[in-house]
Amino acid sequence: MPGGTNVKQRLWRWRSNPLRRRDDIVEAWIVLAVWMVFAVGGSVAGLVTAHAADEVFAAQRAERQRVPAVLLNDVPLSFPAIGGTSDRRTTTVRWTASDGSTRTGRTQVDTGLEAGSTVTVWQDGHGRLTSAPLSATEAAIESGLLGVGAAAGLAGLVFGAGAVVRWQLDRHRIDEWSREWDQVGPRWGHRTS
Repeated sequence: MPGGTNVKQRLWRWRSNPLRRRDDIVEAWIVLAVWMVFAVGGSVAGLVTAHAADEVFAAQRAERQRVPAVLLNDVPLSFPAIGGTSDRRTTTVRWTASDGSTRTGRTQVDTGLEAGSTVTVWQDGHGRLTSAPLSATEAAIESGLLGVGAAAGLAGLVFGAGAVVRWQLDRHRIDEWSREWDQVGPRWGHRTS
């Protein structure tokens, strides 16, 4: 508007206004509820998820243990595939479990080793081969990322639900305006006298 000032009215839905409709008040409460659920629910979901993940990673660090294993096959030196970065191959190893039994299984080892070489593998509390547990730092980073992911997932659901409800309110407002225009519009006919 040239020469005029464009003033943005904050919280206009909350102010008394003869043009304010019931749908405007409902929409104001919905927006407030969405932001509150996002702020409180997102924080709670993120913290609970991060804490649960951290407990799982701590339990893995406590349960898993390194054990020496013997290679049963040669693992020849090989070149990674084009674009690949792995210089590890899956092969069969033998190790002694915590209960004293001898076990055999397949795991990833570095290439270039001969049968009979000793490698270090990780086993779980039941003596099965498993991957190495995350370090405390890696677990903290992973827990934080999972917490942020949970908060973001909740935010998507909450904002999506809020958008659907606001869309329905807009449709209702448009229908009301159409009905009112149908009543008032004919009175504004062309009268030239």
